[in-house]
Amino acid sequence: MNTRIVLVGTTHPGNIGAVARAMKNMGLDDLVLVRPRYFPHDDASARSSGAEDLLERARVVDTLAEALADCTYVAGASARSRTIGWPSMTPRDCAVRLLAEAASGRPAVVFGPEKSGLSNADLDLCHTLLTIPTNPDFSSLNLAMAVQVTTYELRVAGMSCESPRSETGVRLATGEELEHFYRHLEQVLTASRFLDPDNPRHLMRRLRRLFLRARPDQNEVNILRGILAAVERQREPGS
Repeated sequence: MNTRIVLVGTTHPGNIGAVARAMKNMGLDDLVLVRPRYFPHDDASARSSGAEDLLERARVVDTLAEALADCTYVAGASARSRTIGWPSMTPRDCAVRLLAEAASGRPAVVFGPEKSGLSNADLDLCHTLLTIPTNPDFSSLNLAMAVQVTTYELRVAGMSCESPRSETGVRLATGEELEHFYRHLEQVLTASRFLDPDNPRHLMRRLRRLFLRARPDQNEVNILRGILAAVERQREPGS
């Protein structure tokens, strides 16, 4: 059960404690907090109801990219519709996928701020949306409730999924490796004038979706960056 739970911009410390309790109930212990408004906090400890050890081990980071740097598969919990479509799963289907991914890397589930949820920029780092089917007339879930539903499904799904390695058996690219590639790709596209930084539209977001669907492994990302480096050398004066 090495799935990481990531909370972004949590505003109420009690919710952090309740999430820790939900995680410990289901056997998860990897919690990362991105820019929490208040942490550590007495309310978090009180609401954890015995999961203080998990709060003590929780990491606090400045960016979501940092929280996901070593992750190879990421589900972003969201109830809002999006202009650009992301693949979407229910908690039950997502749990099976997360457990399969855990056999060869570190998966994560990301939850956004209580009021606004995850931004599109946050979802750029996710492979899929996790959407909990609720009553459409009353769909709002407390943050800890959403985490409890997800971790329960992980618990029930068990650890019977096969490892989703690449066809070559090479480790899949981590979030950090993909972020380096995306930055390199954007630089080359801008330098070649294919990407207009003053009018980028959704180009980079669509390209992120493309490569997240492709699931490149470490070697494939290195090849892609080698291609970009070769293009850069051809554009140098005197080449």
